[in-house]
Amino acid sequence: MTAHIIASAVEALAIAEELRRYLEAGAAGRDRTPSPPLAELDRLSASGILGITVPRAYGGAEVSYETLSRVFQLLAAGDPAVTQMTQSHYLFLDAVRQDGSPEQQAFLFGKVLKGARLGNAQAEKGGSSALNLGTRLLPDGAGGYRLNGTKFYCTGALLAQWLPVAAFDEQERFVLVFVPRDALGVTVSDDWDAMGQRVAYSGTAIFEDVAVAPLQVIPHWRLFERFGVFHAYGQQLHTAIDVGIAQNALADAVATVRARSRPRLGAPVAKATEDPHVILRFGQLATQFHAAELLLARAGRTLDDAGANLTAESATAAAVAVAEAKAYAEDVALAIATDIFSLSGTSSTERALNLDRHWRNIRTHSVHDANHWRYHVAGDYLLNGTLPAKPARKLRPAERATLPT
Repeated sequence: MTAHIIASAVEALAIAEELRRYLEAGAAGRDRTPSPPLAELDRLSASGILGITVPRAYGGAEVSYETLSRVFQLLAAGDPAVTQMTQSHYLFLDAVRQDGSPEQQAFLFGKVLKGARLGNAQAEKGGSSALNLGTRLLPDGAGGYRLNGTKFYCTGALLAQWLPVAAFDEQERFVLVFVPRDALGVTVSDDWDAMGQRVAYSGTAIFEDVAVAPLQVIPHWRLFERFGVFHAYGQQLHTAIDVGIAQNALADAVATVRARSRPRLGAPVAKATEDPHVILRFGQLATQFHAAELLLARAGRTLDDAGANLTAESATAAAVAVAEAKAYAEDVALAIATDIFSLSGTSSTERALNLDRHWRNIRTHSVHDANHWRYHVAGDYLLNGTLPAKPARKLRPAERATLPT
């Protein structure tokens, strides 16, 4: 696989806009009759957009968090489901940057710059919490390891070349294991069956006695022992998806109302676009959407500031800014995706238009986490100075006892 090398933030944004138009053209059809979007992901790989966060020292553009947030918004405005398949790709590239050895960085960054995609194999079902992982990486007695476990919600895994797998090693430390998608013992199912984000293919991945070399194992536990913005960065990418959905839904709402030849019943005007209530609501939604864009950009800048001068205070500022942006973006996207029908009239419900995909997409994506807790983080910090909880990856004794040996 070969890929273009993007050299700057300006070029990245220009290519992202081209990709937005490309993805948007087929988004409604892909949602209507889902199939794995291999051609679309290959187009993203070939464009070089998936390599823009690779450090300059390894040949990438090393774009800022703010730039990537805008890139991700544009891609999501084209097709949020295809875009979500790359969310973990960008996130775990950052894990490589932060905790990978120079050899691991050279290897994985090199693969990505040639077009390789990273998937995702983190979450598991069952257990008392998300920390209760059953996936284990154990020595094989010959200098390598064997990986065993079952993962769910593996967004992007189906069509990726490499799968970052969350596991505990023999010392019960949290590690990321980078496994080739086609490695012996790896099975990825297309059993994703949600009402929205239909081509995200966040299905099941099974790892059965998969051989692993030391080069493939990154000591991810180190990330949980220091201040950082890794998890805020992951939420920022989800925020950009929500803002992208809002952008596309608002554009479709405008186009639908402009195409109407008559106003809603009771409106004393000649055209739908002259209805004062419709004009008012569009003004409100446009204002809210632009506010969501600004909050996304602001959160990106706080991530950049924290990355340049990482302290407890800067990490907190980034986490709170992302929480505010994420909470608001979800509310705005849901409002636009809902009001598109009351603003446009009965004809907007025709299945051929498939406008309900916007609501299904945002509703499906937004339950990734509890939105009210994002507002809680912001409010608790403002009122009480409470710092956002530091992510942890440690097992309680009772949970530890349930893990396979």
